[in-house]
Amino acid sequence: MQRRRIYQLKVTVLDTDPPIWRRILVPGGYTLDRVSRIIQLSLGWQGYHLHSFEIGGEQYGEPDPLEELELADELDVRLDAVAAEGKKITYVYDFGDWWEHEVLVERVFDADPDERYPACVAGERAGPPEDVGGAGGYADLIEVLADPAKPDPAGLRDWLADFEPDRWDATQASTLLRRMT
Repeated sequence: MQRRRIYQLKVTVLDTDPPIWRRILVPGGYTLDRVSRIIQLSLGWQGYHLHSFEIGGEQYGEPDPLEELELADELDVRLDAVAAEGKKITYVYDFGDWWEHEVLVERVFDADPDERYPACVAGERAGPPEDVGGAGGYADLIEVLADPAKPDPAGLRDWLADFEPDRWDATQASTLLRRMT
């Protein structure tokens, strides 16, 4: 009997300083729609925006009912069919804010029968809030939160008063991921 293969992915949100990243463990048999959901949950996102993967020049995502976007259906593609150790994948979440991620396949290994997957095992910083305006809006938010004297014409302090950019918990993220399976 062949053991289930686990893909260790390092997901880095591009254009954030300091970087926001997650290390997640994903079964290779998961389809790309499930991988997308894992990325979103690990970053604290609700998943109500469009997303896509670019892997080896091919685009994958939810089929476009208007057929304006040329995307292969992510429901038809398993992670182990398109990813290999050392490979980099581009993932974009929220086409308006354009959160671009580098997904690096760090390693592939046999599943530990005593572990539950998917899991989020490491990371840094809280995921950016939904609808904050992409990397530029996130940088503005960080500046406003760091300096109470800085003008805040967009009202970010009031809207996101409870946001703590340095606070993130891998255990909480893994709990969310396990609930999805």
